[in-house]
Amino acid sequence: MRILVVEDDDVLREAVVALLSEEQYDVDEAAAGDEGLYAAEQGIHDLLVLDIMLPEVSGLEIVRALRGKGSLVPILLLTARDSVDDRVIGLESGADDYLVKPFAIRELLARIKALIRRKGNVAMDGLISYGGITLNSRAREGLVVDQPLGLSAKEYDVLEFLILNKEQILTRDQIFDRIWGLDSDTTISIVDLYIHYLRRKLAPHGLDCLIRTVRGAGFMLKEKPGCS
Repeated sequence: MRILVVEDDDVLREAVVALLSEEQYDVDEAAAGDEGLYAAEQGIHDLLVLDIMLPEVSGLEIVRALRGKGSLVPILLLTARDSVDDRVIGLESGADDYLVKPFAIRELLARIKALIRRKGNVAMDGLISYGGITLNSRAREGLVVDQPLGLSAKEYDVLEFLILNKEQILTRDQIFDRIWGLDSDTTISIVDLYIHYLRRKLAPHGLDCLIRTVRGAGFMLKEKPGCS
């Protein structure tokens, strides 16, 4: 699971990043709104944690820009403003939740986990399922009818990204940036290689057809008749 934290208070941002890293999330961070918007527009995060009062571009402007482009990524707003009107404005802008500073760490974690579960249908026990495939996010293993798929670390990450964004097209760039990182020296052709690896491991179960190639766009995980 990958989370983007955009907060201009260095102490708070570093504390939240450290906390989420301890919880085994992959975390990206930005201190300014324009940097945060650019990172969020890459479409590689499972959740955004945004301060409202940011330099350059506000948290609300980030939310509106993303929703205007059709992004469905869950967004949790952080702010020192606690009036009802401020909360309503935040939620009506397209945010999914709102947390007032100062906040309890346990509450922040609880809200983040709730938003991620809501987005990806992640069960309380950390299981994610789609089309006969089940991923155990705690053990980082994939199963089909209790039979392990024997996924490598990168194969697991790619399949998890596909399942969390099921029935949505993911471009090669999105998959590459999410799994290998923006600064990776690996070429983007590795995405096709790992899609091939996944299909090969799903084939004995008749589920390789779940991963569809969308010509000129990328890949999508979607059920279809005869794929079982």
